[in-house]
Amino acid sequence: MYAIIKTGGKQVKVEVGQAIYVEKLDVEAGETIKFDEVILVGGESTKVGTPTIEGATVEGTVEKHGKQKKVTTYKYKPKKHTHRKQGHRQPYTKVVINAINA
Repeated sequence: MYAIIKTGGKQVKVEVGQAIYVEKLDVEAGETIKFDEVILVGGESTKVGTPTIEGATVEGTVEKHGKQKKVTTYKYKPKKHTHRKQGHRQPYTKVVINAINA
């Protein structure tokens, strides 16, 4: 059984026992979180939401918070002695999926 959920402005396909990395959530590590915006539930029979499935939830446990690898941008203007170097590390939350309730 699998489901497609919406979190952090993105859609993620999840299965029970899978670890996913999503945009940072305001939940402490070790706590349980419920995702209410379930778009599709598949398996033996498929349910498609319009736009979401009412009453369907996906439960997961927050494992940790962290930052991804650094992305470096470098802007350069030729013949002008102008350049700008900037780094960015996107925060994330690692969630392990416990159950899909459809």
